[in-house]
Amino acid sequence: MSHTALHSGQTSPVAETGLYNGVETALSFGSPAGELAALGAGCGVFALPWRAQIEVTGKDRVRWLHNMVTNNVRDLPLDRGSYNFVLNAQGRILGDLSIYNRGEALLLETDSSQVETLLATLKRFIIMDKVELAPAPERAAIGLCGPLSGKVLAALGLETSGMPPLAIRQLAVDGIAVTLISGPEKKPGWFELWLSAAERQTLWRKLVAAGARPVGADALEMWRVLRGIPNYGQDIRDRDLPQETGQADALNFTKGCYIGQEIVERIRSRGQLHRTFAGFEFPGPAPALGKYEAEGRAIAEITSLARVPAAGGEKRIGLGYVRHEALAAGPEIDLGGVAAKVVELPFAL
Repeated sequence: MSHTALHSGQTSPVAETGLYNGVETALSFGSPAGELAALGAGCGVFALPWRAQIEVTGKDRVRWLHNMVTNNVRDLPLDRGSYNFVLNAQGRILGDLSIYNRGEALLLETDSSQVETLLATLKRFIIMDKVELAPAPERAAIGLCGPLSGKVLAALGLETSGMPPLAIRQLAVDGIAVTLISGPEKKPGWFELWLSAAERQTLWRKLVAAGARPVGADALEMWRVLRGIPNYGQDIRDRDLPQETGQADALNFTKGCYIGQEIVERIRSRGQLHRTFAGFEFPGPAPALGKYEAEGRAIAEITSLARVPAAGGEKRIGLGYVRHEALAAGPEIDLGGVAAKVVELPFAL
């Protein structure tokens, strides 16, 4: 377990704190339902202490990393990024990350829990290449999410118009240097602001004053499940194959060879995919996390669960995997006596 100190902007009397993604953070600011509503219809602001960055330098960095990951690194424009998997030779997923072209360096962003494994895995393949990998200097990350995020940022002089997904802009707020990153397509209205840890409290207060509502990890987790965004280590593990996860934005089929590419291409060309990542709705009590069988054969696995407010009352939903043959009779399936309906992602609630 790692510990990340909360800045005072997150320690209001109504803030409940606890662990999320292995670090201590604010779980809620009094109303997870209201905070979720801000993420969906307004603008929520939250800390991202579980995110970390790795810097890749050296003259061979682009060619080398292009051959290590599942997406196109070679052709990334300046200050643009792509989502990637790191695979083993059997095509299993060892980690996920976003990679950005920062000119003199490549910047890798991932969960802090993955940094040690990714560094050890990638460094094994530096043979004669002029490449160096190291954790980036520690910085604070603040997130914004919601359809009004652009308006809140504009009030602080941070212009987001024209930013495509996974783009970077180097800006400033009243003398505070800020690296602004736009989220991927699967995270609409999402922005990250990376800055000096000494300035995060000041920026947090400015964002709240501009109209952003403080949001804790409980609401973020509900939002994540509703959007159908898998979490590595929970929904994606080192036994899973890339196409099973449904994260097509992590794969490029024209870039050439990389570790695990043969398996990925074989699945694509032969269409041999037996299960897929999906959403689950539960009309009654939700089942426990884990695998479920019928007649001695695996039919589904539940990897994430959430209870979310909805117009008709609280909804019980989940993420996980379902085998295609389990859906032959329709989307309703039985998970050890618990009724479930398999639905496409993101959820429509």
